[in-house]
Amino acid sequence: MANTNNQVWLITGANKGLGVAIAKEALAKGYNVVATARNTAGMEDELGKSSNLLIATLDITNNEQIKSTLDTALEQFGRIDVLVNNAGYGQLGYFEESTEKQIREQMETNVFGTMRLTRELLPIMRKQRSGSIITVSSVVGITATEGGSVYSSSKFALEGWMEGLNIELKPFGIRCMLVEPGPFRTDFSNAKTSAKFSDLEIEDYNEQREKMQNFYNSFHKNEPGNPERLAKALLSVLLDSNPPFRFIGGTGMVDFINQYLQRRQTEYNNWREVSDKTNFE
Repeated sequence: MANTNNQVWLITGANKGLGVAIAKEALAKGYNVVATARNTAGMEDELGKSSNLLIATLDITNNEQIKSTLDTALEQFGRIDVLVNNAGYGQLGYFEESTEKQIREQMETNVFGTMRLTRELLPIMRKQRSGSIITVSSVVGITATEGGSVYSSSKFALEGWMEGLNIELKPFGIRCMLVEPGPFRTDFSNAKTSAKFSDLEIEDYNEQREKMQNFYNSFHKNEPGNPERLAKALLSVLLDSNPPFRFIGGTGMVDFINQYLQRRQTEYNNWREVSDKTNFE
């Protein structure tokens, strides 16, 4: 991705957390930024007011808002070079205590909303024969954790989708990247503004549920990750001549994932002999 100041970045969920950090960093680099969120209140105070900033209301599950936002962005800036799929939330809690409505809403936002926006944007980038699509996943999109099965399923889906999309779009000069953060000091686990917890309560889960909720309550605003530093790291990675497809964010997270992958590889190898006996003779 060329380091030119006329780049146009469209960032979803840019009203808080990692989204607003990326928007600030892109603006500091001199890029044009379309900063979007379902609730834009206070965004001008955070991001300022300038000719290279467009703040737009966007619910990624709303087709009309998606088309309107893209039209407005093209009218003001003429192109879109980078899409940052950051909008989403965590549906936390045990699977059996999660309602079907909660599960579907998680997928509708994190997966189908992200896909919907990307699908509408792709003709623009194909016409340009250039562009970058960045989708914020998570380390729990690689390995799930207790109390996050529904959330992880949405991130696992994004990982598979982006891997296939990256192959499909290379002929058009469009690059894809997954950002896989660990715990960062955002509103992720704040039930008032972002995270949602399961609605049902099953007695067998009482002790586990209490421990999980206490963990998230105590961890909120004590996470080790710095969103501003991740934003700076992300932009520096994108400017590399050979940026990675997957970029992990967070000190110690590479080791954490490597340990998981080693356990997975060991398990595969332990059962290789059985796996290799499943073809026709």
